[in-house]
Amino acid sequence: MRLLDLLVSLIGLVFLSPIFLIASLVIKFTSPGPILHCGERVGLNGKLFTLYKFRTMTVDAATMGPGITANNDPRITRVGRLLRWTKIDELPQLINVLKGI
Repeated sequence: MRLLDLLVSLIGLVFLSPIFLIASLVIKFTSPGPILHCGERVGLNGKLFTLYKFRTMTVDAATMGPGITANNDPRITRVGRLLRWTKIDELPQLINVLKGI
């Protein structure tokens, strides 16, 4: 099963690399801050792992409001709304699949 995860995630990363590039460039040129949001999460058996997503909110979003994001949250960038709607913001999670997390 791990071999299948490895193969599919690697193929996905290769074929989706143009989308990664476009999303990265659009994020970088439309709002200040990093391209990826990296957050710590607790996984199976309490093991910590790093969650990777394209950044869809303003850099200081954590200090501007609650931890829960509402539909029309003003902290979400214009590009971020599109990335969330299309679920493109989730694609960097393939990195964790490749790593076996």
